[in-house]
Amino acid sequence: MLKKVLYPLVLLALAYILFSSNDAKIIISGIAIFLIGMVFMEDGFKLFSGGILEKVLENSTNSVPKAIGTGFLATSIIQSSSLISIIIISFLSAELISLAGAIGVVFGSNIGTTTTAWIVSTFGVKIKISAYAMPMIIFGVVFRFSKNKSYQGIGNVFVGLGFVFLGISYMKDGFETLKDGLDLAQFAMEGYLGALVYILLGAVATVVIQSSSATMALIITALATNQILYINALELAIGANIGTTVTAVIGALASNANGKRLAVAHFIFNMITGFIAIVFLYQLADLVTFLASKIGIGSEDYAMKLALFHTIFNIIGVLVVSPFTKYLVKFLEGLFLEKNTSELKAKYLDDVVIAVPDVAITAVKKETIHLYENAVEVISHALFLHRHKFLGTSDISEVVKSSKLNIQTDVNEFYSNKIKLLYGDIIHFSTLSQENMDNSQKDKIYDLKLASRNIVEAIKDIRELQKNIFIYLKSKNTSIHDEYNNLRINIANTIKTINELKDVGDDIDVLSNLELLKENINQLDNIRNDRIDDLIRKNLIDSKMATSLINDSSYAYNISKKLIESASILWIEDKDIQILGEEK
Repeated sequence: MLKKVLYPLVLLALAYILFSSNDAKIIISGIAIFLIGMVFMEDGFKLFSGGILEKVLENSTNSVPKAIGTGFLATSIIQSSSLISIIIISFLSAELISLAGAIGVVFGSNIGTTTTAWIVSTFGVKIKISAYAMPMIIFGVVFRFSKNKSYQGIGNVFVGLGFVFLGISYMKDGFETLKDGLDLAQFAMEGYLGALVYILLGAVATVVIQSSSATMALIITALATNQILYINALELAIGANIGTTVTAVIGALASNANGKRLAVAHFIFNMITGFIAIVFLYQLADLVTFLASKIGIGSEDYAMKLALFHTIFNIIGVLVVSPFTKYLVKFLEGLFLEKNTSELKAKYLDDVVIAVPDVAITAVKKETIHLYENAVEVISHALFLHRHKFLGTSDISEVVKSSKLNIQTDVNEFYSNKIKLLYGDIIHFSTLSQENMDNSQKDKIYDLKLASRNIVEAIKDIRELQKNIFIYLKSKNTSIHDEYNNLRINIANTIKTINELKDVGDDIDVLSNLELLKENINQLDNIRNDRIDDLIRKNLIDSKMATSLINDSSYAYNISKKLIESASILWIEDKDIQILGEEK
């Protein structure tokens, strides 16, 4: 509601400023061009990295120090903390990294964002950076026409860099022109009151612009053109850092629990860092002056000194907060807990995951395994068996023969109210996620959709089989009783074998065992057909029993076959080996 009211007011205020001041128009245009450049760069890296960025983040976050280093390097190179946040939240949703690792990446990303200040202070205010902008935009547009996604990504990065450089140039020119008519430095305020005013201004500017990088570029260009004092620029930088927490919290309101936890972690980190920077502002300023003299930054090069200050107080924040990560994790895990319900919900499918193709595939795979586990549970109960009793035994036939018909499971209700909904979520998410995928990634999604369909069809088959199992296990006819027990044994054996293969890890071993299982099922199906004929000839079963047994044998065969086909997709990583199995 507040956003709906503020949005038109901000637009009206912006329109007034644009039409009332030509200098302000140039500066605001610079900010807008800078922001659109950041968007192009973010989109470019999504296409260009081809999953490499995701793999690096996934494999380099198993400890907090490694996660901090990874977050720093990734954000420094990509220049987009928002993209890193999207990937990290998606990893958390897919359970690819721990909450501690994700928090470490956020800490490192905070330091990584300071490289924007170094780029702007080193190149943006010392050379005519707009001269480099146009060639980058031209080459970027040419690359964007390529059919190759990697080249399109490079094109987006070039266009983004060109716009970023052009935006910096516009901001610099705007402040240079503004200086002739209005000197903002005359409004400088000293002391802690002045510090609080400028910190608030920096925070508000970041909330309005929605980018701390753009705010820092604005502060540096204003400082380089002597529109603000150095000490006030330091205070604005602290405010910009605090302002990002407001942006993160607002963005997380519509996010999932993982997004909210990360936003709270970001908020806590930036508030502690900001508090330290405010309390020790003048001491940090003196430290910057000392370090600047040692690394070759001129005493009058305030833009570079501001970049150094921005980096130092973020590093101090990481050094202070990171030792308490495990306590922070414990606190965050107690927040935003979901209520336990009887409804079967998707655990890994989240809108934020869709933006990252490789993570989206992992999420769909994990959700399909989630579907499989629930399907196996209901299939076992429909066989009047408990999984924990037959999965750990070497003699399934004994477990089956000693079982009782005391498990009440309405397969039809379970399918309609739970499985069908989860299956629908998987199909819906899979379809949406393919928008940013290449053909090989789309093939993986297709296979997972096929596995999900096989699992659902296995449940439909057990729904039909359950009725006659219940009837004929109570029959006094030992022949029909034994035949239905054999059907139960064969399905239970399929589930048990697949369960043992899940953690094997070697695709060839998994394939060979599944093929052996498939062959055994085919042989049993042939033997059973012969046995049914024999039972009919010997009048051991009547025609009604024979018809039921023939149909139910087909259902049992299909259940095992579909579970095996699903397992070959879910637990064989190599696509070529999957195809080999299909050819056999």
